[in-house]
Amino acid sequence: MNRADIVAAARGWIGTPYHHQASCREAGADCLGLLRGVWRECVGDEPEAAPPYSADWAEAHGAETLLGAVQRHFVPAPAVRPGSVLVFRWKAVAPAKHVGIAVGGGRFVHAYDSAGRVAEGTLGAPWLRRLTAIFDFPGVSD
Repeated sequence: MNRADIVAAARGWIGTPYHHQASCREAGADCLGLLRGVWRECVGDEPEAAPPYSADWAEAHGAETLLGAVQRHFVPAPAVRPGSVLVFRWKAVAPAKHVGIAVGGGRFVHAYDSAGRVAEGTLGAPWLRRLTAIFDFPGVSD
């Protein structure tokens, strides 16, 4: 698997309707569902089942559940590159609760409810301020 494979897989999800807890291309996905789907397409079977979660799970529990899961299965990366997994937190004191996949050119693919779908967007200053961690898929090559 190379970075171009990951970018192509992520872009293949663009237009998928936003659906909380879903991970089915063209039918529905949230940000975690997008990441899970790209994992299945590029790596294989998911390494663990995602537990049920509510829209406010991060705030309600205060635990770094999402970041912890990403740390278990992805490789820390020093910089954003095409195919990188991007982890965001909305506030400095809040747990991370959003993920996306960099596609190059200062852009990334992610799913969020206010967009209503999986979309490609600009990784501009508002997003970079919230960027918490960067990871690579395991075994990715350039």
